[in-house]
Amino acid sequence: CIPIQKLTVRSVQYAGFADAARQHIDRETQSAHLYEYNHTETTMLETLHIENNGVPIYVQIRDQILAAIGSGALKPGERMPTMREVAVALKIDLNTVKHAYDSAQETGAIVLVKAQGTYVAEHPPKIDPESREQKIERLAFQTIAAANSSGLDPVALANRIMEIEQGKLK
Repeated sequence: CIPIQKLTVRSVQYAGFADAARQHIDRETQSAHLYEYNHTETTMLETLHIENNGVPIYVQIRDQILAAIGSGALKPGERMPTMREVAVALKIDLNTVKHAYDSAQETGAIVLVKAQGTYVAEHPPKIDPESREQKIERLAFQTIAAANSSGLDPVALANRIMEIEQGKLK
């Protein structure tokens, strides 16, 4: 009777060891993913900043996210920092960051996946031609207004935009 109990205890111990080993491997994998995530996220969080220029904070964050995507600093499918990480890094309210992420999502540039994170969209959203023209018109006027309010020549800005875009095509 005693050897059977010892055997049972050892079986449970071995099973417990296997579970612990599996958990250790899972933790190692999670640590590697977390390191990679934190390593890629650091640059995005370090570049985000708030200026005291009268532009709403959520607009500043949204525009910086869109600029990072447009410049290629954030690649399609890449995971973005959590809203909480951005809020803590910038020392602002979480709702402000949520507003910025929601606004960026409306443009189709990012995708919010509940309980998984926020990712740069794989492909730009498909829009009908009429809606496309309206968006171009609205964005053109916004860009002109932003250039003028910054003391920049809108034509010089437009030329620079064309140079940047042509550089991407090469």
